[in-house]
Amino acid sequence: MDQQRDGHAPGPVELYSIGTELVMGRIYDTNSFWIAEQLAKIGVYPRRITCLPDDPAEIHAAFADARQRGTGVVITTGGLGPTPDDLTVECVARVVAAEVVVDQATIASFMRRRNLTDPSQVSPGLRKMATVPAGALIYQNPAGWAPLIAVAAEPTRFFLMPGPPREMQAIYQHHLAGILGGIFRTTTSACRVVVDMFESEVSPLLQEVMAQHPKTYLKAYVALRNDDGMPVDVVAHGDDQPTADARLQAAIQFFRDLAVAKNRTVRSLET
Repeated sequence: MDQQRDGHAPGPVELYSIGTELVMGRIYDTNSFWIAEQLAKIGVYPRRITCLPDDPAEIHAAFADARQRGTGVVITTGGLGPTPDDLTVECVARVVAAEVVVDQATIASFMRRRNLTDPSQVSPGLRKMATVPAGALIYQNPAGWAPLIAVAAEPTRFFLMPGPPREMQAIYQHHLAGILGGIFRTTTSACRVVVDMFESEVSPLLQEVMAQHPKTYLKAYVALRNDDGMPVDVVAHGDDQPTADARLQAAIQFFRDLAVAKNRTVRSLET
């Protein structure tokens, strides 16, 4: 796994999307896909992506298990709203043995944005969205109400975000991207190439490239194969962009050499 800036390796990352509507298939879990895409840009890949129902026993068990397994970063979306079935805060608080408290800075933010003059005017729904585990760090929502809640309990850091995609993405870009940038030091360089081979032919070559260049990942897309050949993504990681770029070019060249040895060609589609 990637390293922190202080030199210590964090544990794996896991993503949890919470909502019974997700496990029922009523809506798609686009949040996890989007977050995974952002994580890939810094060379981080989730160990697990999980959807959970609005069931406190299921949510608590999943979070407790993630911590027990040494997960370094848990990112959640959903379950921070004003309704009784929004249970993420309570479940995380139980996992880390913390009380739940109303964050007064968040209440003050709500009051400013609603032009309220007294805390008693804050609705029960807003007060619920200002309720957090004691000791959590709070980052206000630039596109909605429920804030980003960060809870550290060794060995796991929990980052709780609301479920609406527009709010989640705004919070990630305004707050979480920078926080994760302080945890992980890697970056990514990627390119899609095309090779005039079938899956059974190209798979051994991809494994050989990854064995020779362990900081790289190659994936062939069988469903996208056409008359031009088989698309293959090549992804390389490094502590900085020049290192990642150099590793990418080295991996692509090695892939080309292997293909040429079999009278095949590899050409780049994008960089």
